[in-house]
Amino acid sequence: MAIITTTIGAFPKPDYVPTPDWFRDGGAGISNPTEAYQKYLANLPDNIEEILDRGTREAVLDQVEAGIDIPTDGEIRRENYIHYHCRRIEGIDFSHRTEKVSRQGAWKALLPTVTSPLKVRDHFLPKDYRTAQETTDRPIKITVPGPMTITDSIADNYYNDDKRLGMELARVLNVEIGKLTEAGCTWIQVDEPLFARKPDAALEYGFENIERCFHGLPDNVNRAVHICCGYPDYLDQENFQKADPMAYSQLSAAIEASCIQVISLEDAHRHNDLSLLEKFRTTKVMLGVIAIASSRLETVEEITGRLQEALEHIDADRLIAAPDCGLGFLNRELALAKLTNMVTAAKSVGN
Repeated sequence: MAIITTTIGAFPKPDYVPTPDWFRDGGAGISNPTEAYQKYLANLPDNIEEILDRGTREAVLDQVEAGIDIPTDGEIRRENYIHYHCRRIEGIDFSHRTEKVSRQGAWKALLPTVTSPLKVRDHFLPKDYRTAQETTDRPIKITVPGPMTITDSIADNYYNDDKRLGMELARVLNVEIGKLTEAGCTWIQVDEPLFARKPDAALEYGFENIERCFHGLPDNVNRAVHICCGYPDYLDQENFQKADPMAYSQLSAAIEASCIQVISLEDAHRHNDLSLLEKFRTTKVMLGVIAIASSRLETVEEITGRLQEALEHIDADRLIAAPDCGLGFLNRELALAKLTNMVTAAKSVGN
């Protein structure tokens, strides 16, 4: 059985897309991550929607050309994968920014602030999905930031309780996820890298909020969750702070017992003990087999070898090949080369 392939979320933005970009502008080192986007909103070109639609279609077609079975929309419209969504939630104030230390002390920034009850403001992901899906007959996966990760990336002056804020975010996210399924989307991925950094909180209430996010979805919707271990500040940065490598094992039983059908795990930047895969008896595993913060191009042979090692611990029909995380740090040529080698390796292992 051929191993299917996917990407995680972000794809390199074309140069003509004027949207500020977390990856291009400094990554996790940005101390005021919303400032450039505020200026961008004040000076939007008249044809901005045409530009963003074109960029989205090109990102999808690039992934399809590389052979990806389940492409994403490339997150071309997003300044980063978290705040893009937060801007559409009433109660999160981008004009009122609060300094906060996040990511276990690795990041200090001025962040948008919760100042009133959270409510759905408008629906936006269905359009993002339709623009991407009209480009291909392959199923488009749409990504949504998870409640715990959003909580860590904003300030809260209203609820003053991470657990309560997470519940309210999950309720709001569920509405938008429901609208995505009504538009026809069958692959939805909630990104929760904070699960790896705060596994105790994930076990206490994080998984409960994942259940809230996916509540009431049709049976044909694939419920995926992505848990990476952290981005660097820039491409090829050495020794940047990562989550505890034992976090995946700590979370595995809860993942298996939850509504999560596909779990995305980082493995290329820092290899796991692949016996970890044996802890997932029914859950599919989206295994990161290409590094997203390294300019080194993985060979087909090394990716093939890692996938073959994985198949000693999990059946091929439950293994999906993927990058560790989003590809935004890479240029288009390198991203395509990495994806092409990954697809070639996945096909060779499957045969």
